[in-house]
Amino acid sequence: MASWFYASEGKQQGPFPEGQFRDLVAQGVVRPDTLVWTEGMAGWQKAAEIPGLVGGGGAPPMMPAGGPPMMGGGGYAGGGGGGSLAVDFGILEFTWRTLVLVIGSCFIIPVPWLFVWYMNWIVPCVKVPGRPNLSFTGSAMTLVPWFFGFIVLAIAIGLVGSQLLSNLLFIVQIVLYWLLLKWMVANLASNGQPLGLSFTGSIWAYIGWNLLFAISIITIIGWAWVAAAQMRWFCRSIEGTRREIVFKGSGLDILWRGIVAAILCSLIIPIPWVYRWIMNWFASQTVLAPRGSLGA
Repeated sequence: MASWFYASEGKQQGPFPEGQFRDLVAQGVVRPDTLVWTEGMAGWQKAAEIPGLVGGGGAPPMMPAGGPPMMGGGGYAGGGGGGSLAVDFGILEFTWRTLVLVIGSCFIIPVPWLFVWYMNWIVPCVKVPGRPNLSFTGSAMTLVPWFFGFIVLAIAIGLVGSQLLSNLLFIVQIVLYWLLLKWMVANLASNGQPLGLSFTGSIWAYIGWNLLFAISIITIIGWAWVAAAQMRWFCRSIEGTRREIVFKGSGLDILWRGIVAAILCSLIIPIPWVYRWIMNWFASQTVLAPRGSLGA
């Protein structure tokens, strides 16, 4: 019986006996665009290109027996190459989903479930080189204690009416956003497999960036350069990938796009198109490259 290997997160998984491997295909662990290899194949190929496996393509070339090509070698391209991110979603779908999110959030209680529902839709719209079928695996129940705990705290502070406690609530809100950011990054997956990413930026740095951004608003235009620097810090703080994540956009780029977006959004109707335009630009400025290549 043949033994199969498949690639996940830039690593070789296997060997798996034929029957077990077929089960992985049936379960969706091995998808049509998952790279696979078995004895007799010259190199890694997409599962859809293997006749009788998940359908599609012609027969793989038969080569002398031997071990699978080394991960990271010429036979496997996933996870090792570079390129920029991209975003692709339909305007109508974005519009109705966003309206559901906004209207549903007015009722407070559904917020955790609506947020996860929205993430389950928007994350696969992001295209990452070498990481096909991006998905989000977070559970709304993780957010429940954070969200409702904050609501109770806000109500209690509102009843007391203390300015000092109100400032404390602002800090608590920033801490919760930091936890949310870590949770979102940790729950990214590709081809149904967790990416193993983590956000390692410290809470003090995150608070500092938010305070700096708030102060920069006074300068009218300085916020754009702070936003660009914060994006670069955020990208550097993501670990668990063999590639560098670099944000290349400048403060000037963000400034003029922010002005144009504000003008267009004041007209209401263009908002979905503006949102997609902004997201596509931020994605295009987020580059993945082999570590050390950008400084070479």
